[in-house]
Amino acid sequence: MELVSMFIAAVLINNIVLTKFLGMCPFLGVSKKMSSAVGMGAAVIFVIFGASLISYALYYLVLVPLGLEYMQLITFILVIASFVQFVEMVIKKYSPALYKALGVYLPLITTNCTVLYVAQQNISSSYTLAETIINSIAVPTGFLMVLVIFAAVRERLEAADIPECFKGNPIALICAATMALAFTAFAGLV
Repeated sequence: MELVSMFIAAVLINNIVLTKFLGMCPFLGVSKKMSSAVGMGAAVIFVIFGASLISYALYYLVLVPLGLEYMQLITFILVIASFVQFVEMVIKKYSPALYKALGVYLPLITTNCTVLYVAQQNISSSYTLAETIINSIAVPTGFLMVLVIFAAVRERLEAADIPECFKGNPIALICAATMALAFTAFAGLV
């Protein structure tokens, strides 16, 4: 039951985008079309899950036994960069349309602070392997959920009559703030 609560908290209550404002670059950049948002969200789930598990294993099986805990940041960055390159090659080969739609935002997953945050959080919070797995699935699932909701809102905003000074990122940021406010209603859930 504790793991279920952890999952719900990471997806709804402590959503990484709406509470910590991490991952804002892809949140604003890829959310103009639903297909791009879903593709980016799926790629982020895969990268965070894979990079977090590899980082967890490297930390506890290599860095800790060798007394090299201070190398965790550089190790995690290398793991994330390698994993993103792998994902980029797979998407380019199997889904060229998605690869083209994601454009520059796919390599930017490497610098997406959400990926590094989750890997660091798993270690700094002393999560067990089960908790690491749940956290590494829940956080990017929350990212995907918010990205898809935001993409739906932005698609509808294209047809809305918005004053010229609010078009583009200003209205998008107002909508993001409104979403963050709405998600505070989940605070008492767990």
